Formats: sequence, C-alpha cells, structure tokens
Amino acid sequence: MPSPAGRDFLEDVSTPGSAGSTMSLSDCGAQERPVSITEQPVSVSVPVGYSFTLRCRAQGHTSLQYQWFCQYQSDCHLIPGATNQDLPIIAEQTQLYTCRVNDLHRNVVFSDWVKVEVHQCVARGVPPQLWRGEPVIVLNPSEQWVEVGQPLQLQCAAMGVPAPSYQWYRNGNLLEQQKRKKLRITRTKVSDSGTYLCCASNSHGERWTNAVDVHVGTCGSGKFFATDKIALLVGNNCYQHHPNLLAPVRDVFELSRLLEHLDFQVVSLLDLNKAEMATAVSGFLQLLGKGVYAIFYYAGHGYEHLGRNYMVPVDAPQPYAPENCISVQRILQKMQQRQTALNIILLDTCRKWYNPGCALSQVQPLEPWGNTVYGYSTSEDAEAYELQDGEFSSGIFMKYLKKHILQKKKVTHMLEDVLEDIGRDPLVTGKQVMEIKHTLKEARSLTDPICPSRAATEHRGHSQELPSRTVTFPCGLRVELRFLRLFSNLMFVCAKPQPPLAHITDPQLLLQLAGTDDVATQRESSLDHVETLLAFVYKREELDCVFQLCALQKIQTDVVLQLDLHYIQPSTKQKTCESLQTTLQKSLLRQFFSWRSDSQPDSQRAAACTGSVCLQDALTPSTDPKGQGSLSAGSGHSLPSSSPSNFSSEPEENDESDLGKLCLALLQAGPGQDRP
Repeated sequence: MPSPAGRDFLEDVSTPGSAGSTMSLSDCGAQERPVSITEQPVSVSVPVGYSFTLRCRAQGHTSLQYQWFCQYQSDCHLIPGATNQDLPIIAEQTQLYTCRVNDLHRNVVFSDWVKVEVHQCVARGVPPQLWRGEPVIVLNPSEQWVEVGQPLQLQCAAMGVPAPSYQWYRNGNLLEQQKRKKLRITRTKVSDSGTYLCCASNSHGERWTNAVDVHVGTCGSGKFFATDKIALLVGNNCYQHHPNLLAPVRDVFELSRLLEHLDFQVVSLLDLNKAEMATAVSGFLQLLGKGVYAIFYYAGHGYEHLGRNYMVPVDAPQPYAPENCISVQRILQKMQQRQTALNIILLDTCRKWYNPGCALSQVQPLEPWGNTVYGYSTSEDAEAYELQDGEFSSGIFMKYLKKHILQKKKVTHMLEDVLEDIGRDPLVTGKQVMEIKHTLKEARSLTDPICPSRAATEHRGHSQELPSRTVTFPCGLRVELRFLRLFSNLMFVCAKPQPPLAHITDPQLLLQLAGTDDVATQRESSLDHVETLLAFVYKREELDCVFQLCALQKIQTDVVLQLDLHYIQPSTKQKTCESLQTTLQKSLLRQFFSWRSDSQPDSQRAAACTGSVCLQDALTPSTDPKGQGSLSAGSGHSLPSSSPSNFSSEPEENDESDLGKLCLALLQAGPGQDRP
C-alpha cells in the first residue's frame, strides 16, 4: 500500500480540497465504517513567536494515520514529518492548515481548514504573561469623517485561542451583517453617523474595542478638514566641510512622532547631500494635491539673505553659495502649485548671511492664496541655539514646539504660543526670538480631520516596522531578529535570543556586516548616541545586540549581516562560536519605505506588497557554521537644491501618491549622483 504521507499518495488518492469529506478508494468497495473526525482543529490568532498546538482526533474501524498540510497564499503543500494527531507550531506567518486522516483500507477524510493568524507587531505587554487564550484587542478602530456616498471602513483586530469572532455595534445596536474584523459600508448615508464599537469573543470570554465616532456628511459643512496630511522632515547633522550639529537628530525624531499622532504620513530623513535632498523634495511635492495639509521641516545649517532662505546640504563646499543650496521659497512656490489647503514651512536654522558677494537665485513671488505659514526658529540675521541635554542636544525651537503642536487651535495661534514661551526662556533672552509670517485666512489646525477626496479609502496607520524573523543556530538556540525604525533612512537590526538551552551557557551575540559592499558608507554615516533614542520607543531588553543600518538611500546592493553566537559548553567548558548570515535584500529596504496614501488607486493598491508577506520573502537566511544643559549656536540649516533640470521644473502629475516612491527615488539615485 502506498504511504499516506507521500506526495504520490496525496496526488493520486486525495488532495485537501473538501474539508470534512470522507472517501473510500478500495477496489472492491470496502464496507467498513468510514473514518470520522471527532475533534476538529480550531483557528487561532496569536503574536509572532507564540508556541501552540493544533489538534485533530478521528475514529475508524482500523488504526488511523495522520498527515498535516499547510497553505501559504496559493501554495498548498505537505508538512514533512507532521504525521501525529497534534501539530506543534511556533507562529511565524499567517497560514492555513488541514489534517488528512486515513485507515488501512484507504478511507480518507480531511479536517476543516483552519487559519493561524500571526500578528507581527503588538504593543508591549501583549499578550499578558498568564494568557489563557481569551481575546486581547491589538487594533482599535479610529474616528472617521466621511462624505455622503463615500465608502466607510472601520477595522479592529484581536488575538485569541481559539480565534475570536467579531460583532459590530452602532449606537449600542447590533449590526446583523457586520461580523468581520473590517466593517464596510459601500455608500454611506447621513444615518450611518454614530458611535461604533466591536466585540471580540471566544470560549474564554469577550473583549470590546474602544468606541469611535463616525461623521458622515459633516466634512464640508463649515468644518475644516484635510484630504490628506503629508510631512517631510530633514535633519542634517554630519557635514563634510562645516561644523557638525547635534540637535537635528533628536528634533526630527520627536517631531516625527508628534506628527504621526496627528495622523500625518511622515518621511523623516537624516544627513542628505544635495542630490538626495533635491530628490526628497521632488518626491514630497508629488505627494501633495488639492486639499492636503503639507509640512516641510528642516533642521541643519542654513542662512538668509534679503528675505531668501537657503538650506545647506551635508556636502556643501566651504564657503558655499546659493547654487550649492536649495531655496526654501522655491519649495513653497511648488507646494502652492499643488493646490494644497495648508502649507507650513518650519525652519530651525540660523538666518545670518556670511557670503555677501553671491547673487540671489531667481524665484517668482508667491500666489496670494491665503494658506501659507512660515515658522522661523529665530529672527532675521540671528542664530538658532541648541540646548545641551545629556547625550543629546535639542533646539530651543523644538523644545517649545513639541509642547504646543498637539493643541486644537489655529496653527498660527499655536505658533504664537511657541513664540511666547521662547521669549520667556532666560537662556536665550536677547539671543533668539522666533518669527512667524503667514497669509492664513482660515482657522485651520493641525488637528483637523482627514476626509479623503477619492472614493477609495483604506485604514491608515499601519505599523511601519518590518516583521521580525527567527533564525536557529546549529546548537539549537533560536534568535529573533527585529527591525526597528527610527527614521525613514535609518533603522536598527536587533538580535534577541529566545529562552536559553540547557546544554549551552553564557550565550553572547554579535551583529556585523559580512560583505565588503557598503561597509565604508555605513562606517562614515553611523551616528553616535542615536541608540539612546531607541529607549523612547522600544523595550530595554530588546537592545542587547544592536546593529545600526543607516544612510539606506545610499545602499545599492543586498546587505549581508553576520550573526555570531559565542557560548560555553558546560560539559567541556570550551568556548564555541557559531555563525549565521542573513541577507537583507534591496527589495526589503525599499519595502521599508512603502507607506501608502489613501489616494492610491485600487488597482495599484491591490498590487502593492503589504504586511509581512512580501517582507518575509525578502529575508533570506543562510547558515555558515564555523564550529568556534549649556547653549551652543548652530551655524544654520539649509536645503540643497537639485540641478535645474530636476528641481526647478514642475513635477509630473502622479496618481500613485505613494510615500515609498519618495525614498525609493533616493535609493535609485546611487552613489554616482552624490554630486550635481
């Protein structure tokens, strides 16, 4: 008799397509009682790395044989060695499973298909240590403003063993047809407004999401709103020919987190040369459109001359001239041409002019559209100061901006509060005074809601972290690799060992680049003390073994990381070293930037790689065991301009509106384009 666990038997006898079905393939038509499933496996929803067991029980006239199968995307395959009633699993990615049971007479039955849903990123402390499988909410719905006739989507998610079922409510009333994680209404009516929440339940209990309000038909009725919110933040710290700065790293980091809280889609970039900054600005402009709230923030060296502001790239010569820099007024002019509802320029730079012999760049006057706000960290012909704060410095401007930026008030009034606080700071009295210029005629606030202009809307605010990955050393020790983002072009790879094994002691991990490509770039671009910022976001115990991967826009080849494990064998007291190599493909680094905009067409959105599926395919591990407070003045911030052919021309219309294109363009610029 062919082995029921073999591929031939799977193809010739039966395939897992009809769950719960029974078939007899005996040539003489056996009359034995058919095999029946007495205990079906159950679907689960768990965090990545969680250990659990799928169970299947059956009864029949003869002894029974079991074989488990899994399906990932459209690929269904036999699991080698999975021939027991129980299937132990360590959750790594979302997959479907079924179990085939047959007796000695070739009667065959398949269990129900079950889904193992794996959550790649969950909050700290989730699930709790003594988790019994009761529902745990990992994603709450968010408040929505929708125009009449537009689609509405609310989304929640919960972990649980077994996987929870869902039931949505509006104003306390059960919605009979809404029993999935995503609530969808194709064409909204005013009557769809109300307070929504969802109940997730399983055999261990139930949990409720936060209640959120949905406003239908209120966006255009006297209330200000944005069709989207986009921000580009650039901080230049390490200069080739000018004094280095300290504050931009922390200031960009903190502003990015605050703007994300206000539902801005943020690209935050550090230490860009002229070509890279020009590419970033051009990509930023293409993301803007009618009704968008746009913020451009720059911290670094800069200057002002006769009302014109310039930003200095990290590769600007000494002395620099306008042709080595980028005109802020030119950026604002391009922002206006995109028909944005609100344009905000925040310049945390000095405004002194050190090269009076240079001519000004040619910039046309701004249109009088009444939607522009300038926030200068200091007044004309004055310097901007940094406040020393332990390992990091913070700009005086950012110290007070972060205090007020979340206020629900007109943006110019919020900036006036910042100005007043700076004016009261004794450290900069007589040295630095903020300045505000604006033509804002409407009481628009950064807290205004988003009402997308297109019919296709999608839940925003997905995590921007890459999914973790678990690798196993020859000795059996499992190590989790996590990819932690601080900036759009800087991330950390963290290695965290799983519970230690009894046959090894004192395990120590070391991460380093294995190849020669990009090593010099990483060494030159590495930022001191930036690891301290990780403590603001991530758990301290996750940071034992950390590798900084910076200047991602300069990386042109796959990055090979080597993970070395040093440990002692208790039986021999010998020190042993084992090594693994993990390849971070360029596609993974590019996917790291792919944050989608709601204005992206459905056809392109469906084709985009999202979540953990594409990212995990881009991680390719290979095993290679070897057997062994004071003040300082900043010099100013300025943004490099691109060549006239690239930057002064009007950007083409682009309906894809994908923030990933901004940084993808940086990745494609290449080292050969560092100079104009």
